[in-house]
Amino acid sequence: MIHAGRERPAFTTDAFHRGGFWLVQPRDAGHRAGMDALMLAAAVPSGFRGHAVDFGAGAGAAGLAVAARCREATVTLVELSPEMTGFARQTLAHEGNAHVAPRVSLVEADVTQTGKVRAGAGLADNSCDFVIMNPPFNMARDRATPDELRRRAHVMENGLFESWLRSAAAIVRPRGGLALIARPQSLPQILAALGGRFGSAEIMPIHPRADAAAIRIVLRARKGARGALALCPPLILHDQGHELSIRADAISNGQASLFAD
Repeated sequence: MIHAGRERPAFTTDAFHRGGFWLVQPRDAGHRAGMDALMLAAAVPSGFRGHAVDFGAGAGAAGLAVAARCREATVTLVELSPEMTGFARQTLAHEGNAHVAPRVSLVEADVTQTGKVRAGAGLADNSCDFVIMNPPFNMARDRATPDELRRRAHVMENGLFESWLRSAAAIVRPRGGLALIARPQSLPQILAALGGRFGSAEIMPIHPRADAAAIRIVLRARKGARGALALCPPLILHDQGHELSIRADAISNGQASLFAD
């Protein structure tokens, strides 16, 4: 309970996967994790046993969701913001994450760095099996905000997908996986940046309701693969009212993977 005259804490501690893991995240500033992070994490196959890297990890929601569901996987959280890296450290130290934290590491680094600089930051070439990313994908006019931490987390810079996917292709081993979540209007830039790097892409549209346009896409691909692009059946978040659909609820709570594998 917060008593009169006391300041509210700068953070909240929130349960995900129905208490499967906990997240310490900013209360009023920066990026607060939600369904986007959980859908992204669910793109990793349930039987995954390798090493995954979470680009732009924030407080660690997507990466911890992978570690919680894939119990033999290891995960590296990569975050540029010192403030959000601090929240990720608190997340890993939370007693409710004792069962996953030993398999999760944290790197404070800019994922757009290249070559020896990137490797020196802890992101060596061919060093992981899967990269997941939730990059800033809003245009500045869509996310006007006085909060600088939130602006950095949400607003896209020119060439963002090219630089993030270049780094992903460098650190993923041959035939390794990639998953990202973005807005549908970013698809042309994403597909252009995939070229020559990742193939056999699967795209799943995410619709708030069956009669509404998609608000997100989740794309999954493999390094060096050459298969055709596949447009998958959509995920419908809500059947009626505000409750999650049965499938969306299972995905958000770590009980199912997005691509049913």
